[in-house]
Order: sequence, then C-alpha cells, then structure tokens
Amino acid sequence: MCEVYAVRLQILNTAGRVSLRGMNRLAEESSPYLRQHADNPVEWWPWGEAAFAQARARGVPLLLSVGYSTCHWCHVMAHESFEDAATAAYMNEHFVNVKVDREERPDVDAVYMAATQAMTGQGGWPMTVFLTPDAEPFYAGTYFPPRDGHGLPSFMRVMGSVVHAWTGDREKIIANAQALTAHVREAGRPRPVEGELRADVLDSGLERAVANLRRVYDDVQGGFGGAPRFPAPTTLDFLLTRPEGRSMALHTLRQMARGGLTDQLGGGFHRYSVDAEWRVPHFEKMLYDNAQLVRTLLRAYQVSGDAEFARLARTTLSYLEREMLHGGGGFFSAQDADTGGVEGLTFTWTPDEVRAVLGEGEDAALLMAHLGITDGGNFLDPHRPEHGRRSVPFVAHSVAELAALHGDSEDRIGMRLEGLKNRLHAARQTREQPGTDDKVLTSWNGLALAAFADAARILQEPPSLREHYLEVARRNADFIRTELRLPDGTLRHVWGEGGAKVEGLLEDHALYGLGLVALFQAGGDVAHLEWARELWDTVRRDFWNEDAGVFMASGGRAETLLTRQAPGFDSAVLSDNAAAALLALWMDRYFAEPDAEALARRTVQSFQADMLAASGGFGGLWQAAAFLAAPHSEVAIIGTPEERRPLEEVAAGVFLPFTALAFTGEGGDLPVLQDRPGGMGYVCRNRACGLPTRDAAQFRRQLEGLAAGKG
Repeated sequence: MCEVYAVRLQILNTAGRVSLRGMNRLAEESSPYLRQHADNPVEWWPWGEAAFAQARARGVPLLLSVGYSTCHWCHVMAHESFEDAATAAYMNEHFVNVKVDREERPDVDAVYMAATQAMTGQGGWPMTVFLTPDAEPFYAGTYFPPRDGHGLPSFMRVMGSVVHAWTGDREKIIANAQALTAHVREAGRPRPVEGELRADVLDSGLERAVANLRRVYDDVQGGFGGAPRFPAPTTLDFLLTRPEGRSMALHTLRQMARGGLTDQLGGGFHRYSVDAEWRVPHFEKMLYDNAQLVRTLLRAYQVSGDAEFARLARTTLSYLEREMLHGGGGFFSAQDADTGGVEGLTFTWTPDEVRAVLGEGEDAALLMAHLGITDGGNFLDPHRPEHGRRSVPFVAHSVAELAALHGDSEDRIGMRLEGLKNRLHAARQTREQPGTDDKVLTSWNGLALAAFADAARILQEPPSLREHYLEVARRNADFIRTELRLPDGTLRHVWGEGGAKVEGLLEDHALYGLGLVALFQAGGDVAHLEWARELWDTVRRDFWNEDAGVFMASGGRAETLLTRQAPGFDSAVLSDNAAAALLALWMDRYFAEPDAEALARRTVQSFQADMLAASGGFGGLWQAAAFLAAPHSEVAIIGTPEERRPLEEVAAGVFLPFTALAFTGEGGDLPVLQDRPGGMGYVCRNRACGLPTRDAAQFRRQLEGLAAGKG
C-alpha cells in the first residue's frame, strides 16, 4: 500500500489553477487526530480555503470527515475504509477529502452536525458530510461500514450514489444544498423573546424542571432515561442546588461510583455506560468529564457529608495529574478507548490475569469477588472476538458485604482491598496504554482549573494536599496566560505542536473565566478575578447578540462559516450560553458590572421554552436560572492566612453555590472587601450583613443559615 500510494507529484492546471495531487497533507498538523490519518492513502486536506479552491478547480464535491482522536468508531471506519487502497483511490478520484478534528474546530463541527441531524434525524461521530465547493452540505451520515449490513449502506455504495447524482443532476444537488443550508441557518437563528423574565415564572420554571427530571429518573440505578447512560454532570450540579432534587443526584453518583464507568483501579471516569447499570463503559476518558465530575463530587460531599464523594474526587484528581498533565501546567484533552486496536484492552481483566499478579490464594479470590471479575466476563469487543470475554471491574460486592461474609471488620477488609487494587493497578500500568490526545484546549482547561481550585477550597485536610491542588491550579493559569493569551487579552482555542492556533471561541473565554473565579475563591488572589473580568469584557463585546438576546459561539473575528451557532444545550460540557450567563452573574456579584445580570436574565429568558421541553439537556442554564432566583449573598473572610484558616475550614463544609466568596487579605477594591477590618468573617444576604465574627462556631451558624435560605 505504501509503495503504490507513495507521495507523488501531479501538476494539474485547471481553470488557471495549479495544485498538488497525490498528497496527504496531515503530517504537519498540530491535531493528534489529523496526524493519526497522515499515513492513509487518502489524499486528505485539513479544513481551509485551499481545499475548497481545489474542489472548485476540479469541479468535484468535498467529502468532509469529522471525528476525534479517542473516538472508537472513528478508528473502526479509518481501518475499514480510509486505510483501504481501493476505497482511498475512489475517494481521491471523485472528491476533495477534508479531515476535521471536532475538538480543534468545534465551530465547524457544530454547523455540519446541525445539517447531519436535519437530514438524518440523528448525529454522532465519525460524521461524514458531502459538500459543494461553496461549503454547502447536500448529503450526510455518520459511520458507514465497508459492506452493506445492519441496515446501513456501504461507504462505497454511498459514495457511488453521490458521484452519480453529482455528475448526472448537479443542478438539483446544488439547489438541494442551498435549501438545506437555508434551513440550517433558519433553524439556528436565535429568536428574541419579548418581555422580561419575571420572578414567579423563574421560580415555577425551576420547580417544573426538577419535576420533569423526576419523571425520567431511574430510582433503582440512578440516571435519567435508558441506556446508553451518560454521567450528565451539569444536570446533577443543578439538582444539587435544589433541596427537592438532591436525592436524585446523590443516588445517581453513588450508583455511578459502583459501576465500571468509574475506573476502579486507576481513578477517573470513562465516557459513558453502554448499559443502564453503569457497568460496561465506552472506555475513552475525556478531560471534560473528569474535571466536571470532580466539581460535582465535591458539591455532593458538601451537601451530604459522605466521605466517599471526597475520596472519588481525590482519585480523579490523581488520575488527571498522573496521566493528563503537561509538564508546563496545561491539561491534555483525552485518552483513547482502544489499545492496539482492541476496545478496553488496558482496562479489562480475566481471572487468570488477576491470579498472575496476586497469586492463587485468598487475595485474588477476595478482589475478584469485590470487582466482579469472572470467567464469563461482562465485555467482548465485537471487532476483536479472538480476545475472548473479559471483565470490566465494578463493585459487585461492597466492603461491608465482604466484611460480613468473612467475619472481619470493614476497616481491615477495606485496607486489604485497597492494597490489592494498588497492586493490580501497578500491573496494569505495565500493559500497553491507550493513546493520549495531547492537545491543550483552553475551554476544557477552564474546567480542570475549576476542579483543582474547588478541591483546594473544599478539601482542607491534609493542608499539604490542599496547597498542592492550589499550586496545580495556579500553574495552569500561568500556562494559559503564557501560551494561549494574546496581547489584546483574547484567548486562542488550542495549543499543541506548533504553538497556539484557532481564534478563541465563546467557550474558551467563558469557561476559562469561570475557572478563574473558582481560583480566586480558593486562593484569594484578586488578580485572578480581575483576569476573569477581562475575559467577561471580551465575552460581552465579541459574542453578545443584542437583537436575539443570546451569546454566539464564535465572534466576529472568527472564520466565516455557513452560520453562527448560539448553543444553549449542554451536550457533554456546560453550554456556551450557560457558561457566559454564569460568568455574567459572578461579575455582577463581585464587581456590580453594569448590565451583567440583565444579560444573564435575557439569556435564560431566550432559552426557557427549550429548557422546559428538555430539562435534562439544559442543566447549565437551569443553574443560571437558580442563580438568578437566589438572594444576593456574600461571604468574606479577611485577614492573614493564619487568621483566616479556622473560618475557611468552616466554610469548606457548607454548600453555597451562588454566594460570592472572598477569602483574602485586607484591603482591595472589591465591594465585598471595602471598609472591612481583617481577622474577621462576614456573612451578608441581600446587602444586609450579620455581625462580623472570628468565632468558628458562630460563623458556622451564620453560614448554615445562609445555606438554608438557598444562598
């Protein structure tokens, strides 16, 4: 294959254009996903004007393939089709082929995902879209197999039909593409909502949202709806803010913690569970899932006092540091689902493999009983059945159950199991490991920044670990400032080989701004809050659409695509509009920023109908709605670190999701700090403050009263 498709130079002169044929142009790209396809016999182009110029010159359509480096089915289609000589030859002859990393270019992905969903009623990755040379889509799908089957046409059949239509009835194809483009633009066009968001409407909407989620809640296994089952941290975060919804969130987290969705040996969480019991995951690990779930677990710990949530947060943070942290302080994006082409091979076990590590005695039997590792297994890669049935570890029998069975104490059984798991994990680390997507995304790093900052604030013991989490967060802020911040204060979207690239999107500025707010709340450095304010200025200036009353995903300086999106639906990450609305509210609380709360209110108003129609997809905006409904509240602890420490330890245990926290030194320009002597704690609600105190017990009573008032 390499000899037949060695890079060759073919000069074409069509319509006055000179171009290079026979080249795969991905080897020098910064995206690991694109570089994964650099050796394909397909003549791939990266997204850009050069590819569209080539299509116009040749008079052929474009084949746009969108995926990401840790996508299992992307790897399957690549192996079946893009590495196949005959398939590649057909693609090269009839199309200009463009590869896009959806994580590097979420703006491109969003536009063509909207078109794919409009055409097919569903979406996913890999995404395959056929475009005119004017970038207008006319046919789309997701994964196509190499042969007809399972209700899907083969990839060659699909391409043949497209070529036949393009050569035989091009005018109709172009007309259909123009009509579809018009539909996508119209469907994505923000529509302003008349009037203002009234307090009674807001309160009733919050009640309805919780009721809607309860209707689809699984009170046995936790979670919402059926399989596949996703962790949905934004929905859980919203429910934790509502006393009537907390039981659903806590039970869901406990069930997730028992399942194979949780990496029982190495810490962290896989992408989602293919079953309703959380046992068999889709094995990739994403930075955004793990960072968001750390914050969710920490909030659950504050609400419930259950130390298991704190333990899970710590093990997830340990995983992120061990396997996802760049030496300079940025966090990588993801780890693959596959190892050596086999899904989950690193993470699954057979009894013989366990015994090879732990021996033939009681240790292996105890751990296998705990983690459900059996001869029958619970997982088989359908593409590589020769590896046999294997077991995904999950908590089949709890520590308490095993202690009762063995007539031993829970403490001794728990410590024994922990040691055995550590031995098994050490053995797992000697296996071939999944690939890591080492690009650094600003938006997702904002989530990681917030996770480590929250851990430093909430997990007060031991103090050395608290300081360590804070140092990780500060180094991340330094990395983003150095590598991804431009002189005008705006951010780039992605950093990797070759430096920073892609104009910063709304998600980058809003999510990183929220991370900086969390870092200020943990570390007390007002410079971090001032940087968040700078990012808010960019969000308001470059992304707000006054006519529609929403924030746009891309700014005016970004590449012009078919349409600009205004996402309110969370998908896997807090949505752009939710992040912007929450950042606006924090800026209002800390700086009394003009119009910030009004913009957040208009944003919630604009999406409220969708929020009520699909409450599970709008957890982020429901958090913004709950923030708007909450009293204006402030908690300041002012003084030296030694003076603050006893009061900060009290505050760490109280859940105050919508309270402006300021734990810092005396002085400063923040309204929450002005004219307040050091060495004291201050608790204020609706601009009325209780008596300042340095007594920890009295401070706890004040904070618990604030929390009971939904502050």
